[in-house]
Amino acid sequence: MTDQQHSPAPLDATAVADYLRQHPEFFVEHDELLAELRIPHQRGDTISLVERQMTLLRERNIEMRHRLSQLMDVARDNDRLFDKTRRLVLDLLDASGLEEVVSTVEDSLRHEFQVPFVSLILFSDTPLAVGRSLSSAEAHQAIGGLLAGGKTICGVLRENELSFLFGETDAKQIGSAAVVALSYQGLHGVLAIGSSDPQHYKSSLGTLFLGYIAEVLARVLPRFATPLRSVR
Repeated sequence: MTDQQHSPAPLDATAVADYLRQHPEFFVEHDELLAELRIPHQRGDTISLVERQMTLLRERNIEMRHRLSQLMDVARDNDRLFDKTRRLVLDLLDASGLEEVVSTVEDSLRHEFQVPFVSLILFSDTPLAVGRSLSSAEAHQAIGGLLAGGKTICGVLRENELSFLFGETDAKQIGSAAVVALSYQGLHGVLAIGSSDPQHYKSSLGTLFLGYIAEVLARVLPRFATPLRSVR
């Protein structure tokens, strides 16, 4: 009766696994047990514990190399994107007029960044001779929700928003877009880029660099277009 009360509880598989995990050297000190272990191979054969461990390590190594390769691809893409952004910013700083500012942004986004649909709209209470311009009131009436908050908005836009930004013809071809307001001591305009792929511009794709371009552009524009200064 006493022996039954003090007999140890049987170990389950989880307890054994936990113990071996905490004592990885167990089979080094008890290598005689290796001969009694049975680890089935995919073909039905048996392999040693060392072989099984090497297989697992090899598989993990391949997985880690694959992840590292993906990270390196992302890093290279970011480097190229940064270099394009740097060149665009320097060109904007060197621009000598509003026409050069507008053409620099549009040409860079279309040809350097390979963006198929680009829209730059400047807000002014009086018509501008360069680019597309309209009043802030018109813009807020059409796309007021995209201008609020001062953040880059990405995703699938409404038909009326796409038509306002890109025109009715291009709007029919755009599946997703990214939109950012040009705001610095006032609201100067809006910059939008589009893709035919509905999944291309997701909620957080490319917002860092596009937002940075918009910040620089918003500071450069008022130097060449006085009416932009008063738009709030």
